[in-house]
Amino acid sequence: MLRLGYAKPGSWASFWAILTLVGLATRAAQRADVGGESTGTSINHSQLLLQRLQELLRQGNASDVVLRVQAAGTDEVRVFHAHRLLLGLHSELFRELLSNRSEAVLQEPRDCAAVFDKFIRYLYCGELTVLLAQAIPLHRLATKYGVASLQRGVADYMRAHLAGGAGPAVGWYHYAVSTGDEALRQSCLQFLAWNLSAVAGSAEWGAVSPELLGQLLPRSDLVLQDELELFHALETWLGRARPPPAVAERALRAIRYPMIPPAQLFQLQARSAALARHGDAVADLLLQAYQFHAASPLHFAKFFDVNGSAFLPRNYLAPAWGAPWVINNPARDDRSTSFQTQLGPSGHDAGRRVTWNVLFSPRWLPVSLRPVYADAAGTALPAARPEDGRPRLVVTPASSGGDAAGVSFQKTVLVGARQHGRLLVRHAYSFHQSSEEAGDFLAHADLQRRNSEYLVENALHLHLIVKPVYHTLIRTPK
Repeated sequence: MLRLGYAKPGSWASFWAILTLVGLATRAAQRADVGGESTGTSINHSQLLLQRLQELLRQGNASDVVLRVQAAGTDEVRVFHAHRLLLGLHSELFRELLSNRSEAVLQEPRDCAAVFDKFIRYLYCGELTVLLAQAIPLHRLATKYGVASLQRGVADYMRAHLAGGAGPAVGWYHYAVSTGDEALRQSCLQFLAWNLSAVAGSAEWGAVSPELLGQLLPRSDLVLQDELELFHALETWLGRARPPPAVAERALRAIRYPMIPPAQLFQLQARSAALARHGDAVADLLLQAYQFHAASPLHFAKFFDVNGSAFLPRNYLAPAWGAPWVINNPARDDRSTSFQTQLGPSGHDAGRRVTWNVLFSPRWLPVSLRPVYADAAGTALPAARPEDGRPRLVVTPASSGGDAAGVSFQKTVLVGARQHGRLLVRHAYSFHQSSEEAGDFLAHADLQRRNSEYLVENALHLHLIVKPVYHTLIRTPK
C-alpha cells in the first residue's frame, strides 16, 4: 500500500487560514485606493493560494475523507487524504459518493490508477502536466467523475498533438469512438487521411480496426504516393488482421484501380496474395480499369459514368500529379515557380502534360484594403500597412487548349510540419474547380514569426497537387 498523505493534529487552523487568505485577496482587489485614484489597486495572491492548496493535499491537513484507489487486477492501493468540499466543488459524483461516508474504495484500470494523483491534484490546483501516454487515462477519469473542464482540456491537448503529429492517432481514434467524442474522432480521421503514408509504415497500422479502415478507404483526401501504395498498405493490413472474407472483399473494392497504370495492374494480378484469394470479388473493377486505360477518356465517357470516385485521383504525391515547393524566408517577398502534371490518369493521356504557373505573395491585400491616399475632398487617408495583407497562392495553367476537353482540375496545397524527424501534413487547402486560388490559404498564419507552426526552419514546405476530373459528355442510350 502506497500512502501519499497523512493528517496532522490542529490542521483545521491551516485550512481556515487558506479560506481567510482567499477573503483578504478578494477584498484587497476590490478596494479603491483612498488617495483618490480613479481605479483600484489589484493585489493578487492567487499563486500563494495555489501553493497552500498543494500543501493541503500533500500533507493531508484537515482531511475529512480517505480515497483508496485500487488498480484493477492487482493488490496495489494508493491512499489519498482529501477534502470533501474541494472534491465536491468539481464533481457531482464525488459529492454524492462522499455525502455520508468518510472513506471510499475506488476500483480503477491500471493506467487510470497510475495517474490518479495528477487527477486529484487538478481538483485542488486547476492545473497538471500531461504526457502523451497519460492523455487517455486522464480523459477517462475526467469523464467518469464528471470533471468537464479537465475533460475539455485533455481533449484539446489531444487534438493539438494530433495536428503536430505527436499523438497516437489510431489509438486515440478508437478511444474517441468508445467515448462518443465526435470532435476528437474527426480530428483523428483528418490526421490519418493527411498522413496515411507515414501511418501505414508505422506500428500503428497493425492496430487499425476494420471500422476505421472502412472510414479511411472511401476518402478522396488521402495523402499518399499513389494508389499502388494504398493497395500494398491494405494488403499488409489484410495479412496481419486476417478479417472475415466479406470485410477483406469490401476493402479491396474501395481501391481505385483505374488510378493504377496497366503494367502495375498486371503485376498485381500475377503476384498479389490478396488478389489470389479474393480476385473474383474485384474482377469487374479490374476489367473496368483496363477498359479505362485502353480507350480515350471522351470515348470511355460515352458508355460509362466517369463521375464516380473510382475515376477521381486522391492527393497523390507522385511527380505525375504535382510538385513540392520549399519557400525559404516566406515573409520576405513574392515568389513564383512552375511545374507539370499529367493531363489525366487514363493510359491514353499518359504522355500529355499540363504546365502550371504558381505565384506566392506573403502580403497580398484585397481590394477593400488596398491603399487609398485621398478622399473626394482631397484629405489624405492612411495607406494600408503591409501587415494588413495575407498570404496568397495562385495556380494557373500556362496555356489553355483542346487537350483539356472534358477535364477540369481540382487543386490542393499541402502545408508540411516536421515532427520527430518526419515531415507531416499539418494543413491542406483545396481550390474550387473553377478557382485559381484558395480563399482561406494561410489565413491565420504569422509568417513573420520564426517559430510559427506553419514553418520548418524558417521555410514554408508546400506540396502542390492537381487532380484531373473527367466529365461525362455524351451518354449512349441503352
